Amino acid sequence: MATRVLIIGLGNMGRSHALAHHHNPAAQIVGLVTRSEVDLPAELHSYPRFRSLAEGLETHPDLVVIATYSDSHADLAIQAMESGAHVFVEKPLATTVADAERVVATARRTRCKLVVGYILRHHPSWQRLIAEARALGGPYVFRMNLNQQSHGHAWDVHKALMQTTSPIVDCGVHYVDVMCQITDARPVRVHGMGLRLSPEIAPETYNYGQFQVIFEDGSVGWYEAGWGPMMSETAFFIKDIISPNGAVSIVDGAQDGSSDLEGHTKVGGILLHRADGDRRIETLADPGHQGLCCAEQAYVLRAIDENIDLDRHMQDALQSLRICLAADESIRTGQVVAL
Repeated sequence: MATRVLIIGLGNMGRSHALAHHHNPAAQIVGLVTRSEVDLPAELHSYPRFRSLAEGLETHPDLVVIATYSDSHADLAIQAMESGAHVFVEKPLATTVADAERVVATARRTRCKLVVGYILRHHPSWQRLIAEARALGGPYVFRMNLNQQSHGHAWDVHKALMQTTSPIVDCGVHYVDVMCQITDARPVRVHGMGLRLSPEIAPETYNYGQFQVIFEDGSVGWYEAGWGPMMSETAFFIKDIISPNGAVSIVDGAQDGSSDLEGHTKVGGILLHRADGDRRIETLADPGHQGLCCAEQAYVLRAIDENIDLDRHMQDALQSLRICLAADESIRTGQVVAL
C-alpha cells in the first residue's frame, strides 16, 4: 500500500519534494498545505489544498513533509508526530538547540521516523568525497564556503529568510554535517564573525558571516556564507579537505555562477592529492536538484517501510545545528563559544 503523504510549504524545496512523491509509485499525495496562492507545476494541480497543517492532518497522512520557514519547523514537526505521522523536515531542524532537541525527543517517544533534509547525503559524488577524506585519515582542515550573489526575486527570498535564519545557519548546516561525517570527533569551540552589508535588512541582522570550529581530535573547520547583490563571485564555491596525508577537493562545481541553485550541489570532479601525485576522480552523472530530492524522499519512504534506525541521523542533525547556532551566537556577542 502506498504511503500517504501530506506536504506543507510549496516554495522551491516544497515543490521539488511534492514532485518527487508525485512520481514515486510508493507514495500517494493526500494534500498540499500552503497559506498563500502559489504557482505550481501542472502535475500538482489536482491535489487537495489546505490552509493549515491541522486541516491537512484530517486526511490521516502516514508522512508529513515540512518545507516552510525555519522558525516553524519544530512546532509543525511535533504536531505531525503527535498525530502519528512520520516526518521529513527541511534543514535546519529548528532555530534553537532546545527546539531541535524537543523535536528529536518527540520522535523517540512517539517512535515516528524523523528525517532532516540534508540533500548532500544522497549525492553519490559527495558520498565519494567523504569516503576519500576519511581514507586519508585526520586530523583535518576543512575549508568550505557558499556565497550567493542574489538580485531581484532571489534577493527578496534571501531577505525573507534572514528574518528567521542567518546565512551561516541556513547553508552552513549542510557543510558542517559533511565535516562531522568525516571527523567523527566532538566539536569543542566555535568563533564566528559577520557583517551587515545592506541597509535593506534589519540592523541586528548580518548577510555575511564566517566561522572557525575546532574539534576534539585537533581538526579545524572554516565556513563562509554571504547573500546579496554585493557578493563577489570570486572563489565563492570552495569545498576542500586537507590532512597530513594529502587533500581532496571538489573541482568544477557551480560553473554557472553563485546564483545557480543547481550548481550548489553539482560536482564536476574530485581531485585527490597525495605526496606521490594527483589523481582526478571523475564522478557519476550529476543527479541535479530534482533528482536529489527524489532520492531523498525515496530514502524517507524506505526508512518507514524498512524501519531503519535513524538515531545517528538525528544526532548528526543536532550536532551540525549546534555548531552553526554557536557560530551565530559568537557573531552576535563577539565571544568564542565553548560547546
